[in-house]
Amino acid sequence: MHLFWAITQRSFQRHLTYRAATVAGLVTNLFFGLLRAAVLIALYNARPEVAGITVQEAITYTGLTQAIITYISIFGWYDLMQSVYDGDVAVDLLKPMNYFAFWLAQDVGRAVINLLLRGLTIMLIYALIFNLTWPTAPVQWLALVSALALALLVSFAWRFLVNLAAFWTPNARGIGRFAFGITWVLSGFYMPLRYFPDWFVTLCQLTPFPAMVNTVVEIYLGLLTGPALLHALLQQVLWLAILIIAGHLVLRAGLQRLVIQGG
Repeated sequence: MHLFWAITQRSFQRHLTYRAATVAGLVTNLFFGLLRAAVLIALYNARPEVAGITVQEAITYTGLTQAIITYISIFGWYDLMQSVYDGDVAVDLLKPMNYFAFWLAQDVGRAVINLLLRGLTIMLIYALIFNLTWPTAPVQWLALVSALALALLVSFAWRFLVNLAAFWTPNARGIGRFAFGITWVLSGFYMPLRYFPDWFVTLCQLTPFPAMVNTVVEIYLGLLTGPALLHALLQQVLWLAILIIAGHLVLRAGLQRLVIQGG
């Protein structure tokens, strides 16, 4: 565990040095967030709410989803994939640490610094422009923190699994782009899932993607309470377990292939 946190700390410090990239990313996220907010305001027009979500909550939704983009790295992550192509995977596998945990430790450091520098900043700027919705009850804050942590873990487990495609193809970025593109839609990032027909929401719930974004959003907005809130958190835990198991099985198969090829 000490080694895990040591790697996390070094990853945190490394990403802290990328100040120019942080500012550029912040400006980009804020611009598109405001653009999405304008679209939703136009959608509501004079209506007080759509699918149980008020215009104030819809604006908050755009700010929150833009704030966690880099935290859960929803637009793509290819570090593990690149390490396979560069040959660094051989060194990584020799480290006295589980391969999954090694990459998770680095991702946690990356995620935390992005949440602090970009996520919180976006929410603060949004609060200066709009009248946002904020969690009120202590149990809501506790559930939100839990959901954010689980969202990161589910996201990482999914990205880890996608990156393992590098063991089978000399260029798996196409697979990655397709996998991450699906995530944007089915997670509730582009639009709240409540806006979609029931059949589409049911389809989304059969995937791990809502556990990355939609669960966090609905807990933050107070749309999930009581048994529904507990069920959403348990779904995150279930998908995390499924993806971790799948990732380890695929990794085992990939390593066998790597050895067979003399890698």
